[in-house]
Amino acid sequence: MKYLKLVLILGLMLAGILGTETARAQAALPGEIRTAIKNGSSRDLAKFLNSTVEIGLNGDKSPYSKTQAEFVLKDFFSKNPPVGFEFEHQGGSDKGQRYAIGTYNSKTGLHRVFVVVKQVGGVYLIDTIDFTKK
Repeated sequence: MKYLKLVLILGLMLAGILGTETARAQAALPGEIRTAIKNGSSRDLAKFLNSTVEIGLNGDKSPYSKTQAEFVLKDFFSKNPPVGFEFEHQGGSDKGQRYAIGTYNSKTGLHRVFVVVKQVGGVYLIDTIDFTKK
């Protein structure tokens, strides 16, 4: 009887761990977004921009078309050349939105990055991206 309880408890723990990992994987943003930010590539990041994107730079937020957003990001990256970038936290909602928070390390300092993507036609596109100097 003790053995059966132990097996049952271990099975439930394993199911909980696997369920958490599956949820985490489902909430993750496409890796190409991380890579584009890490490389400071507005061109690569533009592949994941929604038709309208809200961009925040140190508290100033504005909506831009996809084309305008690429130019705004290109300007940001040229003024703040990348040294490194990593997402520190990712999550999602049951309505198909995903988000990530990370740190962008540039030659001018550290920036907190907040990215929101939503599913559009079966693919995840950036709806909001915000860079705030730490």
